[in-house]
Amino acid sequence: MHKPVTIVILAAGLGTRMKSRKAKVLHQAGGKTLVEHVVATALRLAPPERVFVVVGHQADEVRRAVSTPGIGFIEQREQKGTGHALMVGREALSGLDGYLTIVYGDGPLLRAETLERLIEAASASRGAGVLLSAEMDDPTGYGRVIRAAGGHVAAIVEQKAATPQQLAVREANMGIYCYRADLFWKHVDSIRPANPAHEFYLTDMVEIFNRAGHAVEALRIGDPAEVLGINNRLELAEADRLLRARKARELMLDGVTIENPETVSVDMDVRIGTDTVVGPFAQILGRTRIGEGCRIGAGAIVSDSELDDEVEVGPYTLIAGSRVERGAHVGPFARLRLENHVEAGAHIGNFVELKKTRLGAGAKANHLAYLGDSAIGPRSNIGAGTITCNYDGARKHPTLIGEGAFVGSNSTLVAPIEIGDGAYLAAGSVITENVPPDALALGRARQVIKPDWARKKRARQTRP
Repeated sequence: MHKPVTIVILAAGLGTRMKSRKAKVLHQAGGKTLVEHVVATALRLAPPERVFVVVGHQADEVRRAVSTPGIGFIEQREQKGTGHALMVGREALSGLDGYLTIVYGDGPLLRAETLERLIEAASASRGAGVLLSAEMDDPTGYGRVIRAAGGHVAAIVEQKAATPQQLAVREANMGIYCYRADLFWKHVDSIRPANPAHEFYLTDMVEIFNRAGHAVEALRIGDPAEVLGINNRLELAEADRLLRARKARELMLDGVTIENPETVSVDMDVRIGTDTVVGPFAQILGRTRIGEGCRIGAGAIVSDSELDDEVEVGPYTLIAGSRVERGAHVGPFARLRLENHVEAGAHIGNFVELKKTRLGAGAKANHLAYLGDSAIGPRSNIGAGTITCNYDGARKHPTLIGEGAFVGSNSTLVAPIEIGDGAYLAAGSVITENVPPDALALGRARQVIKPDWARKKRARQTRP
C-alpha cells in the first residue's frame, strides 16, 4: 500500500431485528463482540489513530467494548443513513489523506486479507475507488451492482427501486468501500435524502462519482458469507459457527489435534501449542493460553486461564481465571473457580474445588475437597473430604499449609489457621488452632462403643 489508509467502522445502529435491548454490535460471536472482530481486522491494516468507530445507540457501551488505545470515535446522535455517518465525522476524517475504507461493525467474518485486496485494488485504480461485490445465488435484499459497458460500476440499485431486469442481476453490493479520501470529501455533500426513509446513503456515491467523471470499480469476492452482516439471531449463530470452524482449522494446521472438531468451541483469542490434544465437546474460551503437549479432556471448559506445557485436564473439568504449571494434572470433574495457581506436577482429582488457592509443586488433593483462600506447600497431601472453612459470614480468612504436610481425610480447617511444615492432621479432625511443624493434631471426640446396642434397638422395634 503506497498511501495511508483510514478505516471507518459503522457501528451506530440499534439492530431492531435482533429483538434485543443490547446494541447489535455488542452481541458476541466466536467469543468476542461483533465490533471487536471488525476492529481487530482493521488494526491489521491501519494504525489505531487511523481507525474510527461511528457510535450512536448505546455509544458508551460500544466505546468500552473497543479497548485499544488510540482508536477514534465519531458520534452519530441521529441515525440518518450510512452517508450521514461519514458526514458527521468530517471534522475528524477529512484532514486524513490517502484512502478512506468503510466497513460495518456487524461483519465479524471479514478477513484482513480480503480488505487488503480491496485497498490494493483501489490504489491500483485510476478511478475514485473500489467496492466489494459478490455473485449470489439469491441476492434478495441486497443492492444490485449495475455495470457500465466498460465494466466499471454505473450504479447500485436497491431492491425496492430495481426494475425486473435489474432484479435479475446476481452481482450484489456487499456495502464495503475504499475511496480516494480527497475525492470522497469533495463530493460527499452531493448525497441527497431522496428516498422513502429520507436518509443519506453511501450507495449514491457511485453515481455521484460517475457524473463527476470518476469511475468506481467492483472487486468480486468468491464467498459472500465472508461479508455476512448480522441482522438476527439465526445469522449470529451462523457467524459464530463459521468463526469457530475457522479457528479450529487454523489450530489443526498449526499442529493441534482436535477430536470431533465440529463439537469443540474455541474462542478467537485462544492460543494452543503444538501436540496438544483437545477432546470432544471441550470449550476453550476467552484469552486462554495452552502450552505444548497438553491434554484437554472431553467436555472440559477452560476460560481466561494459562496452562503450561504437558498439563492434563481431565474430562468435565472447569478452569477459570487460573494458572496451571507444567506437568500438573487437574480432574476429571474438578473445578478451579477463581484466581488459582497450581504449581508444577501438582495433582487435583475428581470433585475437588479450588478458589483463590495456590497449590504447591507436587502437592496432591485427589478426592472430594474444597480449598478456598489457601496456600498449600509443595508435596503436601490433602485427604478426601477436606474443607477449608474460609468464610465466617462476614469476611474471608486464609488457610496456610506448609511443605510436606499431611491432612487426613474429612478434616475441617477453620480459618484463619496455619499448619506447619511436615505436620500431620488426623482423619476426621476439626482444626481450630495453629499446628506447629512436624506435630500431630487431633480434633475429634473420643470413640465410644456400646455392646449389643444395635441388637436391642432392633428387638424393641419388632415388638407388637
